[in-house]
Amino acid sequence: MNTIVKLIILILTLSAFTLQGDFLSDQKRYKRVRTAIKEKGKTVGKKLKDKGLEIDNIHILLVAYKDNDELEIYARKKTDTVYRKLISYKICSRSGQLGPKRKQGDYQVPEGFYHIDRFNPASKFYLSLGLNYPNQSDRRKSKASNLGGDIFIHGSCVTIGCLPMTTLKIKEIYLYAVYAKNNGQVRIPVYIFPFKMTDQNFNRYKTKHKDNKDLIDFWSNIKTGFDKFMKEKTEIKFRVDSNGDYTF
Repeated sequence: MNTIVKLIILILTLSAFTLQGDFLSDQKRYKRVRTAIKEKGKTVGKKLKDKGLEIDNIHILLVAYKDNDELEIYARKKTDTVYRKLISYKICSRSGQLGPKRKQGDYQVPEGFYHIDRFNPASKFYLSLGLNYPNQSDRRKSKASNLGGDIFIHGSCVTIGCLPMTTLKIKEIYLYAVYAKNNGQVRIPVYIFPFKMTDQNFNRYKTKHKDNKDLIDFWSNIKTGFDKFMKEKTEIKFRVDSNGDYTF
């Protein structure tokens, strides 16, 4: 490897490290983030410490259950692969009904496998974390010309398809995500399930929705991912086939 190539690699590596470390600094430019750190920074640090984790060495993963109105945060050290449940929050409000989001204006909360793709420190709902809805599965499953978008985990207690957590709780949730992003986590996974998809629960909901074959087929598909995560507690690796089904 010649000197010029080595120099280019060094510059790119240092640039990536600088950008990574500067994310927290950039977020601190916003008053609401500074307020969150002031009010909840110690709480977040203590919850992590109680699990043997530190602010500057975490990656996180979020799991939401719509019918349980519950959002769980899992965390791990950067060098680990297995996540441990850190904390559970009550989702404040919900719109729509069980089942995936398939079009603009259906009031549905999405279901499936997503990741955080935006941080909004100046949201009209105080702080918010955007999801990559519609994902490839949503686009292939939907027949609508407009699938909608702008699905967030946010503050306040009002929603049209989002996950509202209240202003108090979003301060903590947002900080966990900021710290993870600052630690180099490019994609923070967010898995949204209609309910806790244990075999017992799944059979009960299948009976309740037995006349909706498409819905049961979709739930059967994402249950495979649920079972895999519950067993292994690692980030789910998946692809989306031509029908929009997840393959794990």
